[in-house]
Amino acid sequence: MACESDAQSPSYMLEAAFRAMEPVSSFISLARQTGGGSLTEEIQSIILNIVIETSMQSGIRCNHTYVKNLLKKVIVAAESNYNIVVEGLYEQFANIALVQDNVNSDDNNKIFKMISFLFPCYAMNLHVHLHCSLNMLEGDTGCALWPSSLLLSEVILSYPKLFKDKVCFEVGSGVGLVGIALAHVGASKIILTDGDTSSIKNMKYNLELNHLNSEKVSCKYLPWESASESELTYCNPDFLLGADIIYDPKCLPHLVRVLCILLKQKKQFVFKSADTHQEIALQCDDRKEDLVLEELDAPVAYIANVIRNKETFDNFLLLAEEAQLSVMDITEKRRPMNLLPYMLSFDRKSVRLLRVLYKSE
Repeated sequence: MACESDAQSPSYMLEAAFRAMEPVSSFISLARQTGGGSLTEEIQSIILNIVIETSMQSGIRCNHTYVKNLLKKVIVAAESNYNIVVEGLYEQFANIALVQDNVNSDDNNKIFKMISFLFPCYAMNLHVHLHCSLNMLEGDTGCALWPSSLLLSEVILSYPKLFKDKVCFEVGSGVGLVGIALAHVGASKIILTDGDTSSIKNMKYNLELNHLNSEKVSCKYLPWESASESELTYCNPDFLLGADIIYDPKCLPHLVRVLCILLKQKKQFVFKSADTHQEIALQCDDRKEDLVLEELDAPVAYIANVIRNKETFDNFLLLAEEAQLSVMDITEKRRPMNLLPYMLSFDRKSVRLLRVLYKSE
């Protein structure tokens, strides 16, 4: 496969950061890095002509408050270092400031991001469009983009063969980023769940934004406290996934119960063709010598989580042990590629990757 040399060029990296709506301070730091330590006229021109003007002209829905703050910081940073400010920046700032006055304030609570996973080969890059919320601290956490979902998506994209042709079930899917990554690597069936109805609605919208149909990826309302064993056992997932789901002490018993039901699957056997090794339905006229009885592996859970409160995390480990769940930290063993090099705000070192299994007797 031919690789493009400009996959991580200054203009490409800055545009990726802009469309991902990186915090303004992180964007300025990235711009300084690409400019050799300062906001040169060349870097300012990239921000003006490629990142901002091109994005707005191409119809990408921008958050006007973000763009205005970004332009203001770029101008201030350039002036403070006695750099020449590219003339068009002032004009663009004035134009966006006028537009902001006509934008409904409610629109600024919802934002559109494009998260670009950048591979060494340009042709492999994945661009995910997401509708997110800014109200992370006002009860709208399910529509926010959390760091653990970024790392878990990187893991999936870094180890595609692990999830290809597998049934995957995600607990607490939020905006649906992990599910989109699973679809990209070829998971056979993806079940996304969340206990918040507004998150489910937003998740479905994000799947539509990324042209994913409901036949392959389904969304299910699943409050942990009322989830029944009968509605979970039918799933028979190969993999269970979760990102930043270990956070609320009150929810931990319910979370562990759901994990236990999904992971405590009895050993299953399927009939496969001796020639093709494809799973088939057993018919009355099938000859036994033409079939192979194959044992399926037990489900495995991968959970990415930032340990914000050690007491809460230790309580999760205790409850998991009591439920016969084995929890292992595999952060170093399954370290993914850095597919988000432009995202300076993403503290990947803070995210731990856990593997959870049910202890068979």
